[in-house]
Amino acid sequence: MSSSGESYPPSRFSTLPPGSADDGLALPGEAHSFSTSRSRRVIAVGGGRGGVGKATLAVNLGVYFAQLGRDVIIIDTDAYSPGLHAALGIEAPPLVTREDIEEGKAEPIATTVPGLRLVPTAYDPMTATPLRPSRAAYWMKMIQELDVDYVIVSLGAATGSSTLDLFLHADVGICVTTPEPLAVEHAYRFCRALYQRTLRRALMKERFKVRLVEKVAASLPALATPRDFIMEVKRFDEGVASLAAAQLPRVTPHLVVSQTRHRSDLELGPAMSAVSQRFLGISLDYLGHIEHDDAVWLTARRRQPLLIDSPTSKSARNLERVARRILALLAARDSRPAEAHARALAAAAKGAAPATLYEALGLARTAADDEIRRAYKRQRETYREGSLPVVSVLSPAVLQKEQARIEEAHDTLLDPVRRRAYDLSTYPDDPRTPLGPARAENAAAAELAMLQAELAREINAETQFSGALLRKVRESQGVELTDISQRTKISLAHLQAIENESMGDLPASVYVQGFIQEIAKYLRLDPAQVAKTYMRRLREISAGTRAKQHG
Repeated sequence: MSSSGESYPPSRFSTLPPGSADDGLALPGEAHSFSTSRSRRVIAVGGGRGGVGKATLAVNLGVYFAQLGRDVIIIDTDAYSPGLHAALGIEAPPLVTREDIEEGKAEPIATTVPGLRLVPTAYDPMTATPLRPSRAAYWMKMIQELDVDYVIVSLGAATGSSTLDLFLHADVGICVTTPEPLAVEHAYRFCRALYQRTLRRALMKERFKVRLVEKVAASLPALATPRDFIMEVKRFDEGVASLAAAQLPRVTPHLVVSQTRHRSDLELGPAMSAVSQRFLGISLDYLGHIEHDDAVWLTARRRQPLLIDSPTSKSARNLERVARRILALLAARDSRPAEAHARALAAAAKGAAPATLYEALGLARTAADDEIRRAYKRQRETYREGSLPVVSVLSPAVLQKEQARIEEAHDTLLDPVRRRAYDLSTYPDDPRTPLGPARAENAAAAELAMLQAELAREINAETQFSGALLRKVRESQGVELTDISQRTKISLAHLQAIENESMGDLPASVYVQGFIQEIAKYLRLDPAQVAKTYMRRLREISAGTRAKQHG
């Protein structure tokens, strides 16, 4: 386990009084210094190796929130490779040194985006003063004093103690990865480092206990998980093991998968989330993906944010969805903070091995045969040899054991006689009562709840349907375009053109009207109203285009 000797000034960054269990920063899940009367929200972006898209995400989140009319500041804390100023078109940012941060002289500078400012960092390892491990405390002091709506903290690829502290104390910490083995391994390593840092903070007053956990960590193999670590600590001290287990629900990173190219890449995020929860014991909540898109590097060359330079690109829409999920997640936490923490504690207390064959496939007891077959195919792909989601987490022996468990679940649950016998032995109290899946309490579920609430106010007998509104209805139901395409046999290209209102990519009007009616039926909307208002909108767009051409 990594060690650092920094100390933080008492009571300056924490709600705890001097002399309490932690004189420094409050632990994640507790009240901390980022709370103010303005309800400032802090979002940290880091976790992945260099080049995965952390800077792109941080900059465009700032742009998105600023476009909502909010006051936003982005802080570039990546001292070894700062670059956010270039992404915002700022040619020569002022030098910000450690002394500036310590003395409160690091002033935000304006950008070309109204409402968005930047605190740049410039550091030359050949000439500047070496960085101190305690620099996180000075960044936190700055954040505490900022009177803004959102602070986006760009952490870079480092995993030092200051980086981990900033990530842990943000309201939402985002780990970015890409569909490649090294990037996935870095993401899991970052999750392990977050846990180790959280445990060290909890034991900062207990030197002998710190030495114990460091000794245990050093004795474990490279693939050891936090749960492996806890079980090993328990052999020496059950009290420390209990405290170590209690830290797992405090580590709640969120995941964004960038540079996706293939359909299989879209499954990486949910699979990594499941593997992390199951084997690491860490809830890695999936926020969404960002497609590989030429618009990203083109806008980077033009030194402009993606949402400004190419707002209709595929990657821009992906970024907007990630941003909406963050907003929904923050709103859900504000409404149910105590419940969410209790659920996290319960999840952390659960053992690593699945209790039932249904859980091995990620199913409820009500699952039908076709659901079992789809789940089996998905789990078999996740746990195959060489699969990306299990990189650096599962040893070959554990992977083989998991594969055998999946095959057992498939064979048992698809055989009616064996399934009945299994249910009787597994649920002796009431084998006939089906158990539904636990309610999802993550960013995706929060986004659905937020969208459904908004649509309940927007949709009525007078609603004029547009492509954007149809997309919103679809997303509120958790439906993908591929789902509609498979059911209605409408091509994916035509479905995308309908949502984007791309006139040049649509077929003749008579076909579009039929497509719209089928989409409305799938989404449980009034087909007549949707088709009538959408076709009227297309005619208005077409008339406006012709007027411009002849005007």
